[in-house]
Amino acid sequence: MKKKVLSMFLCAAMVGTMLVGCQVASDKDAESNTDAAATEKAADEGGEETAASGDTLVYWSMWESTEPQGKVIQEAADAYAEESGVKVQVEFKGRTGIREGLEPALAAGQKIDMFDEDIDRVNGVWGDYLLDLEELVKGSDYETTANAGLMSACRDAAGGTLKSIPYQPNVFAFFYNQDLFDQAGIEAVPATWAEFKDVCQKLKDAGITPMTMDDAYATCVIGYHLGRLVGEAGVKEIVTEGKWDDPAVLKMAQDIEELASAGYYSELVGSNVWPAGQNSELATGAAAMYLNGSWLPNEVKDIAGEDFKWGCFPYPALDECESNLENASATGTEANNFGAQVLAINKDSQMAEEAFGLIEKITKGEYDKKLADESIGIPSDTNNTEWPALVSCAKPVIEQSTTRFTWAVGVESNEDITPAIKENFIKLMAGTSTAQEFVDAMVAASK
Repeated sequence: MKKKVLSMFLCAAMVGTMLVGCQVASDKDAESNTDAAATEKAADEGGEETAASGDTLVYWSMWESTEPQGKVIQEAADAYAEESGVKVQVEFKGRTGIREGLEPALAAGQKIDMFDEDIDRVNGVWGDYLLDLEELVKGSDYETTANAGLMSACRDAAGGTLKSIPYQPNVFAFFYNQDLFDQAGIEAVPATWAEFKDVCQKLKDAGITPMTMDDAYATCVIGYHLGRLVGEAGVKEIVTEGKWDDPAVLKMAQDIEELASAGYYSELVGSNVWPAGQNSELATGAAAMYLNGSWLPNEVKDIAGEDFKWGCFPYPALDECESNLENASATGTEANNFGAQVLAINKDSQMAEEAFGLIEKITKGEYDKKLADESIGIPSDTNNTEWPALVSCAKPVIEQSTTRFTWAVGVESNEDITPAIKENFIKLMAGTSTAQEFVDAMVAASK
């Protein structure tokens, strides 16, 4: 009877968590189009969105008005309007709405003064519409209050100049159950691959499944491992030029095959469809580790409970591989997939200074802290040193990250072959495919 009740509880919790969704760059979660979800301030008496007047600052946001981020942003906008006298119209478009609607609207010359989204989408996909912010930043204190690595990443993403301001930072790393580590007698997190395998073995010896994974994040595992061997540029070259016979690919596959053969992956890793692994294994204590983003603790908090003790460490370094591969460009634990949402100003905006003022309001001080607290996220303002408890474990990882990997470390650079990468890599983790079979399958798929 207890097992039946527990199963019912977990099923209900999983359904609840699935509604929360996940911030995955591959857009696996098909959020509903929310073009009609603009705020009441942007609607007329008939409930339809109205065009803004010339003296109104128009801000298109990726959030829903009902999400914690949307609520705090609206509060910040209201406070800014009251203090500055600037009329502000926030239009909450949701992920799908802004991704599908922003570029056509900008191209048509619609009045949009500022907008937000992921760092790579804003600076890459919409880069032609961005205002250079270097002059505006000179009059601010962003260079001392914002995360230096993220400011640098914003410049790099825009070709060397600052065209966006980061907020809501995130990092992709191993998140783990501290209680299970304690049970296995693990006193320190692993920094090298040898130490990582030692941690896995200690967990297994204690009767604990070392780690699990979901299909949605499989490419991130292969990306990190290849990135540690040859750097992101090397990964992209392999993927975009079909160089799957590169020795680094076989080395990566052999390392993963070794983990699978040793029984370090969950028996369900081959069939886990997101969010099965994170919900029914990691959050319940059935597995100890999971490579995921810093949004994970928030997503599973209702299942994991208040007593769950989170830990975090970066993907281990593969130092021993440098001498084994010709032309290797190995990276250490300072190189990580970290990023943020960013705010940008339309280059054609006639209210650039007013828009920058609102950006400062959102990304500094009171509202930056409130944004982090309400969404259980990471603060952008480095003066906000007290992080929400659930994500505080990620602080050392972000602070040591000086080199930025993009999503999945470039493995998804060729979308035509991404499904084949995911399918064959999952087989490798599940132990149903060998390293050589993975290489052969990818060579064939790339032809």
